[in-house]
Formats: sequence, C-alpha cells, structure tokens
Amino acid sequence: MILASLGQAAFVWDLASDVIVWSDHVGAVFADVPLPQLCNGTEFGKLIEPDRGVRSEVMCQAAPLHGAGGTPYRIEYGVRTHAGAPLIWVEETGCWFVGPDGRPSRAQGIVRINNERHAREEQLLKLSRHDPLTGELNRTHLLATLAEVIEESQRFRFSCAFMLIGIDHLARINDAFGFDVADGVVLEIAQRIRARLRGGDALGRFSGNKFGLILKNCTMDDMTIAAERFLAAVREEVVPTKSGPVAVTATVGAVSVPRHARSVEEAVNRAHETLDAAKRRRIGSFSTWRPNVEREAQRKVNIRVTDEIVTALNERRIVTAFEPVVNAHTLAPAFYECLVRMGQDDGRALLAPDVVPVAERLGLIRLVDHRVLELVVAELASTPGVTLSLNISPETTMDPDWWASMESMMRAHSGVAERLIVEITETVEIQDIDDLRGFVTRLKDLGSRIAIDDFGAGHTSFRNLRKLGVDIVKIDGAFVQNLVRSADDRAFVQTLVELARRLRIKTVAEWVQDEASVALLRDWGCDYIQGRVIGLASVERPWIGHSRKEMPAAS
Repeated sequence: MILASLGQAAFVWDLASDVIVWSDHVGAVFADVPLPQLCNGTEFGKLIEPDRGVRSEVMCQAAPLHGAGGTPYRIEYGVRTHAGAPLIWVEETGCWFVGPDGRPSRAQGIVRINNERHAREEQLLKLSRHDPLTGELNRTHLLATLAEVIEESQRFRFSCAFMLIGIDHLARINDAFGFDVADGVVLEIAQRIRARLRGGDALGRFSGNKFGLILKNCTMDDMTIAAERFLAAVREEVVPTKSGPVAVTATVGAVSVPRHARSVEEAVNRAHETLDAAKRRRIGSFSTWRPNVEREAQRKVNIRVTDEIVTALNERRIVTAFEPVVNAHTLAPAFYECLVRMGQDDGRALLAPDVVPVAERLGLIRLVDHRVLELVVAELASTPGVTLSLNISPETTMDPDWWASMESMMRAHSGVAERLIVEITETVEIQDIDDLRGFVTRLKDLGSRIAIDDFGAGHTSFRNLRKLGVDIVKIDGAFVQNLVRSADDRAFVQTLVELARRLRIKTVAEWVQDEASVALLRDWGCDYIQGRVIGLASVERPWIGHSRKEMPAAS
C-alpha cells in the first residue's frame, strides 16, 4: 500500500523464464495495462518507448558484481498502452544478478511513475531552445537552424532566404507605455508573422526588437512577395494592448542563401546591413542585399584602417599637427588646433579626415581621443605660453575613463586647464544634451573652455548651444570656403555670427581661403579665422619663433 501510494511497484524478473512477479498493487501504478502483459518481460517490452530492449540492454553495459548485492542499475523509459494513449514516464531502479554461467539470470527493483519530473525537463529543454516571451526559437537555435539550412541548400542546390524583421520604434513604445506593453506588441507581431509562414519555415527572436526568418525553397521573387506579406500583416491592423491600441510598422532586410551568403556570419551581417539601410531610407520598407563594388571596397578600407589605427596606437604613431587660429582683426595667433595624424610604415601620414570618421564608425574614437589628450596635455605642460584645442567625439564625453584621465592630468600639471579648449565635434549626433551639459560644466569648473566644432554640419541647434554654455562656435568650413562666390553661404554665415554674438559666444570661421573672405568675416564681427589663408596644419610647432606677445590667449 505504501508503494502504491507513492506511485511505485516492486518486481522480481526471472530472465530465464521471462516471468516478472510484481507487488500486489502494481495495478494501481499501471492502471491500463493488463496483468498478463506486465508479467512477461517480452510483452512488457512491447509497451516501452523509445527502445523496447532498454531493460535487457542495461545488463550488458556494466561488468557484473558477484555477491549478494548484485549489480545496480537505473534507467528511464516511456510506457504507452496503445497508439492513442499518453506516454507514461517510468523510472526503474534495481540490481541484477548473474547465474552460474556468468550471464544475467535475475533482476529485482522498483518502478515509479515520473511524469512530473519528465515534464519539468521537457519544459527546461524547451526554454533552452525557445524565447520565453514568444515561444519561437531563441537566437542560438535560430542560428543553428540557419547553419543547417545553408548546408542543405549548398548540398542540394536550392534557394532560401534569411530575413531580419525589425519592429520600428519599439523603444518609443517602451518609453510611452512601459515594457509590459512593448512585450505585448512583440508577442502580437510574432503571432502575426507565424500565421503567415509556410510549413518548414523557421521563425526566431533574433534580438529585443528583431525577428529572424528562414524561408526554404524561396527565390528572389518569392522573397519580395513574402516580405510584403509580413509587412502588411504588421501594419494593416493596430495592436491591441492593455493601454489601448498601438500602431506598429516593421522594416525588413533580407539576403538570398546561398547565392549571396554561404555562411551564418555572412547571412546575418548582410541581412542586418540591409535592414539598417532600409530603415535609413524609409521606415516600414523592405530591402534585399545585392552585391555592391563600392560598399565592398569601403568595407575593405575600414578593415585596413581599423588595423592600422590599433597598430598605430600600440606603436605610438598617433601624433598631432598644429593649425593656427588667429584673431580676425589683428591676425595674431590666438590658439592652435591639434589635429590627428597617423604615421604609416611608408613614412606618409594619414590625415584626420581619413582616421576620425572610420574610428567613429567602428568604435575606436575613444582610444584615439585618449591618446590625443595625452599628447596635448604634454605639449601644454612643456610650452607655458601656448593655448591649444583638441577635438573629441560626443561619444567620448560619456567615457568615464577619459574624464578620469583628464582630471588626473589637470591635477598633475597646474595651469594647463586654463590654456586648453575642448572641441566637441558636431558631425556625430549628440544623444543626450543633459549629460553633455554636465560634461561641459565639469570642464569649465576646471578652467577649460568648450567649443562646438563643424557647427552647421550636424544636429546642434542654437537652443542647445545656449543650454550647454559653450564658449566658442566653429563654423563648418563648407559654408565658409565659397563665401565670395555664394550669396547663400554669405547669408548663413553672417546670420550665424550675429546670433552667436547676441549669445556672447565667440565664433571661428574654418577653411578661410582668401583675403576677400577675411574682410567679409571681419566686417560681420567674426572673432577668429582659420584656414589656408592663414596657414595649414603642420607637425612642426608653429609658435617657435613667435614672441609670447604675439600669442594672446583666446578670450
């Protein structure tokens, strides 16, 4: 009775006669199995899945232990009474004994129903393979499936497609309604996509707002039709949520496999690249990857320059060139802008336009900015009469390591901060104006000044200039170099100079080409000029030979 209450039954199995003798309450454990079938090893084995011979085979897998205790074993198997019956999971623990001939002759033990444990294991296995929110494949198993499909497509010569579907502006939904609503949107979109998949296609959650799709036997034309079907499913009806209906769109990037991608890495990278390009062009659109000679050439350049930047940093081949910025009225040097130069093995140097954009795109700009800070502070410390400016990316303003280095160097070199101007490049979008304002405040507390570089080429407004409290605005040279010939550029620069003067912000005109432009800028009230007409950057220190009276600090 105790065994039966625990869902267990004891047995003795005589292998020679194949007779199994059970404890009295075996019927309570195997309620739907006729007793005659339970009492014969062969007949009982017919009910076992997946391997009928598992009970006999376990006795051949270990060397027998002679003695009263026998050889212990433990196995698990399923029992199904008929084709339509549910599978009952059984755990069998016992020991077997050898006969005089040295072969197994008898086994005894206990069986118990273990459906709950097996269900938990199945659930854990499912969770290890599937996204807990949507129930679709997780990223690991999506990519494993993609690898299998790519191999099959190459072997059997058929076309497939790998798509990345990105939910547009999911972060805005998070911010506006909360993560639970955003999760509801993700789940609904997954269900809509799943409803439009064919049998044999695979769907998985690639990341927080992206799904990956593997479409078998899919040509380029099929891929376009399928993408439009998925996009329509997302946008045609609003998504109902507990906070109300939410309008959602999605963007799709796709690549043909194996035609344009012969590995998982190629498929993912090219689908992602195409998705990003589609989002930049038009939200809610579809794009497919196609070979592009210029893009591949640029990628090779990026790889080469990346390697060169890292190597140059390690070998201390990052240096600075100095370009004078002069008072627009007296033409006396006010300060010098420190520009990046990267020495190469052949003795030539890559200029800042060749280094900085690639470093920004590939996440190396922080390392470059660290090195330039070291060089500029060392120069200021060794040359007391000079004021220098250095450029940093907005990304670097959020780098605590750069700030820690800055503070440490300022403490080590008294008086340097007052002769340092930090130029924040405006060609990269400033993501958080409040964080940047905190950075500006800390720098000004040290005594340094702040300039916005390339103003007019990026995203900073005059409202943000006033909010940041910058000291200097450097007008992007693209608006300055054709002042004499372009009425539009003259109107823009003159207006900008006037607005800056009203905000008590000094102005620097970059890329000044001729004396006529100098005269215009001086008449409009521009404070400083910089460019070919004054002198271009040189790795030689241009202040050598000037008296200190000729080098007033920027005010």
